[in-house]
Amino acid sequence: MGGNPDAYYDRPEVSNSDLTELKNILHPRRQFGDREEAFRFGSLVDAMVTEPARVNYYRLTVDDVPYTEDEFRHAREMHRALRMEARRDPFLAKVLAEAETQCFMVNHGQQFEYGGFPFTLDTRCKWDWWLKMSHFGGDLKTTFAASHAEFDEAVDFFDWDRSRAWYMDIARSDRDFIYAISKKNCHIFKKFIERGDTIYIRGREKYEELAFQYWCFNLY
Repeated sequence: MGGNPDAYYDRPEVSNSDLTELKNILHPRRQFGDREEAFRFGSLVDAMVTEPARVNYYRLTVDDVPYTEDEFRHAREMHRALRMEARRDPFLAKVLAEAETQCFMVNHGQQFEYGGFPFTLDTRCKWDWWLKMSHFGGDLKTTFAASHAEFDEAVDFFDWDRSRAWYMDIARSDRDFIYAISKKNCHIFKKFIERGDTIYIRGREKYEELAFQYWCFNLY
């Protein structure tokens, strides 16, 4: 497990984000909304929840990145909704109180197989939440979903199933979870994943194909 999350993006190992970039090259599709703005706002909410020391509420910044008053107000409403949900959800309360945040893991020589062909890659991931004593973790998302059905669609459309299977296999964990906060109505959605269930299998199938394609591109 790595210690300094600031060094994460400079590392050479393959991440789930690298697989996403490859997928966007190989299988471009229509984008809905401004992806960069969505990522930027999501980073604000992530920082409020998992890295509050990076957030300056007086200057309206995360590190040196400025935000508007409306963005900060919206993000604070979403953060408040998550804290309120924790009053009703003992597991979420435990996660917010006890989980290590923004820690990364590296797995050198991780073994893969695609179409009966074995290969290896050096891999990495960075957890929003990691429960060390229980040996599993999870992810925090912001979403435009306003209902459980829309959230289920988002898990597949944005390949959150792939990211969770990727993380589980790097950590060799058997459980995982997603908490997502709606940008539309501040509703909290949650998804629990078990090794071998439908979400895990679908996610693993997605990453195995992309990992093989990544390996092939870097072979030549």
